[in-house]
Amino acid sequence: MNLELSDEQVFLRDAAKQALSRIDTIAAAREVLDGGERPDLWPTAVEAGWPGLLVGEERGGAGLGAFDAMLVMTEVGRRLAGVELLGHLPASELLDKGGFDGIADVASGAARACFVAAAPPGDLDAGWTVESRDSMARAAAPAVDGSGAVTGEAAWVVDAPGADVFVVVAAREGGEPVAVAVPAGAATVEEVVRYDATRRLGHVRFDGAAGTVLDGVGAAEITRAWDVTQALVAAEAVGAVETCLEMAVQYAKERFTFGRPIGSYQAVKHQLVEMLRRLENARSLLYYAGWAHESGPDELTVAANAARSAAGEALDHAARANISVHGGIGATWEHDAPLFFRRAQLTRRLLGGHAGATDRVAGELLRRSRERAGSAA
Repeated sequence: MNLELSDEQVFLRDAAKQALSRIDTIAAAREVLDGGERPDLWPTAVEAGWPGLLVGEERGGAGLGAFDAMLVMTEVGRRLAGVELLGHLPASELLDKGGFDGIADVASGAARACFVAAAPPGDLDAGWTVESRDSMARAAAPAVDGSGAVTGEAAWVVDAPGADVFVVVAAREGGEPVAVAVPAGAATVEEVVRYDATRRLGHVRFDGAAGTVLDGVGAAEITRAWDVTQALVAAEAVGAVETCLEMAVQYAKERFTFGRPIGSYQAVKHQLVEMLRRLENARSLLYYAGWAHESGPDELTVAANAARSAAGEALDHAARANISVHGGIGATWEHDAPLFFRRAQLTRRLLGGHAGATDRVAGELLRRSRERAGSAA
């Protein structure tokens, strides 16, 4: 297993960093909280070719893999950039696999897709489930009939507002999951804002919405798309942790008290080292997930959800520690540190949350352990 970035991957990462540096996205995040307009970064993504990262070259995409998409998402997370890729990329991969007629527009970014995801069955939920509006309990995934009409609701769907086509994970009678492409005009989207105004969220409702069931996309492919989504969330979180650590280290060097930089005090050193330790752990698991997507599909569920769990915990810790290192100024409205705290609080809850990812890793490892015990007996 070689986890060293290739020259092409380094170029992709650096190009993403350069493209996103043209707009002060962190300042824009504060302006949105003050009632300003959210900057439209989709043209930047289109210019860079990101919408087609996971679409085959023969259908107008870049033909790259999830590892490459994670590198882009890491840079997105570093700058708290509100680019609608988290919903688009997994959806585009399923549309590609399912032979969607409009895949060329999706790959070019002329049409933006949104993944209305459902979590696969696990130890806690026997069926496919989605987020509910106002409960910790998860709700049943939308249903689909024989004609491809979708009925039901999914709450807190990432990047739903403004999408052109929804890729909905819906259950047939009996519980079998399918992926259904539903035009945005056939759905009702209620835009909502929570914690982090850079994220576009929506409650999406389908009332017998006519859709197209994607051929050849079954439970295995949908589970893979869910796992890819977890890895992309983890990548965003890793990028945000990197920025938190950089901010904290810089301030620890320049802020003096009693004639010494605060970074020379043991209590501050310990906070910075713990941020770094969690970051490196999460980054290693993220790279493992990227490898699994390409070379070890049987490992993807554990790898992607472990990365999500570790990165989510790392961001939660780093956001708090960053504020602590900055002291009183770090908690003020004018400082950037609270913006990362907001991102951490929303990240820990979206798409099953990193607690759900931890449960899925534990369940998968226990299942493997029981299988090995059974075969040994």
